[in-house]
Amino acid sequence: MRAFLRAARLDITESLRARWFLFYSMVFGGIVVLLFVFGLTESRILGFTGLSRLLVTYIQLCVAILPIFVLITTVRSVAGDREAGVFEYMLSLPVGLAAWYWGKMVGRFTVVFLPVFLAMGGAALWSEYSEIGVPWDLFMVYTALLVSLSWSFLGFGMLISAAARSPDVAQTGAFLLWLVLLLFLDLILLGIMVREQLPLEAVVAIALANPLQSFRTAAILLFDPQMVVLGPAAYVILDELGARGYLAFALIWPLALGTGAAGWGYHLFRRGDLP
Repeated sequence: MRAFLRAARLDITESLRARWFLFYSMVFGGIVVLLFVFGLTESRILGFTGLSRLLVTYIQLCVAILPIFVLITTVRSVAGDREAGVFEYMLSLPVGLAAWYWGKMVGRFTVVFLPVFLAMGGAALWSEYSEIGVPWDLFMVYTALLVSLSWSFLGFGMLISAAARSPDVAQTGAFLLWLVLLLFLDLILLGIMVREQLPLEAVVAIALANPLQSFRTAAILLFDPQMVVLGPAAYVILDELGARGYLAFALIWPLALGTGAAGWGYHLFRRGDLP
């Protein structure tokens, strides 16, 4: 446990000194500032006002921005250390592979999630100060969804980083994964449904296996309980799982997917040629 905590602390310290963390923090902080500047807290859409409206917009932006940031900043983790010769130094120290790998993952999760949460927390504090009103129940659900999404793509990043032999290959793999998952949100699934005439239930199941889609659909559910924008797919989701059941699925599935991907990455990392 001590080695695990030291590995996590070391990764956090290194990340805080990196330039990408400053840029990463400025992006999410800047998004919240711009949303306040444009007056989204004063608008009303389908009954959502104040911070609720800002959170809805912020969460939709995170669907596109957060995964690629997490992937790009994570895939260089193991592959970069391998190229820099860190493993040779690490193996000379009394640090187990499991403690180093999982400590690095937890430390990286802390770094990638902290700016996202601080941006939301800062918006909530400002709303309380301005007496705009804070929907704390919605705030907590959105926070949990962001935790789940971040952990999922962090696991993918660790898997790609452990499997790739160089940082360049790792970054290419991360971008391709993000692009495929992004395309499977709508375009490719629509083509499959029209061309293959698959049952709607099968198409919905394939779509929800994508963590981006499950996160996006859960955000829509919080904004529109009937999920009108999804059309017939909404009936399948609500009839099979219900609103609470689907929210539970949207929280648990990405966490399980990220943990499984990270576990597979650790298996490759442990059995691979470290130096």
